[in-house]
Amino acid sequence: MAWKNSDAESLQSADELKRQKRIKLTIYIGIFIVFQIIIITSMSLTVMKVKTPKVRLGNISVQDLNSVQATPSFDTKFKTQIRVKNTNFGPYKFDASIVTFLYQGVIVGQVAIPMSKAGMLSTKKIEVEVSLSSRALSSSNLGRELSSGVLTLNSAANLTGKVELMFIMKKKKSSTMDCTIAFDLSSKKLKSLQCK
Repeated sequence: MAWKNSDAESLQSADELKRQKRIKLTIYIGIFIVFQIIIITSMSLTVMKVKTPKVRLGNISVQDLNSVQATPSFDTKFKTQIRVKNTNFGPYKFDASIVTFLYQGVIVGQVAIPMSKAGMLSTKKIEVEVSLSSRALSSSNLGRELSSGVLTLNSAANLTGKVELMFIMKKKKSSTMDCTIAFDLSSKKLKSLQCK
């Protein structure tokens, strides 16, 4: 009888061990699922959030700047960088576009931006040479501005492209440039550059 009693106790303790193992396994699976939910939520709130890339003009190196108050007219040639800053965790592939330079809303020159890609968390720098002329201007306040010694121009561009995340998700994003450039006519150098 003692033998049957110990057999029953060992079966009961074996069943109890199996039940405890199942409970532990369920707890581990639950902890794993909660951990995965936390990781997915934090990824979707930080990494998977797509921000709009920024397009700006970089340093301007004036090569030539001529202005005539009597006519009134101006011609200028300078080198600059078009910078596409991508703050996303995936590359930004953008289509070809045009940067337009304006004097009081009238186009005085344009430069092409080739189709390209800004890597993740990086800035794509595109070197360009710009030639601007007041030939397209009819009547304006150009003579008064030239006599003040400062020539103020604006630049505008619109880039369209897609940000690719985790090689599976592509999100369309459009970036705009709005910069104000002021040239000092006496020193023939850049006075200020402000981009919004």
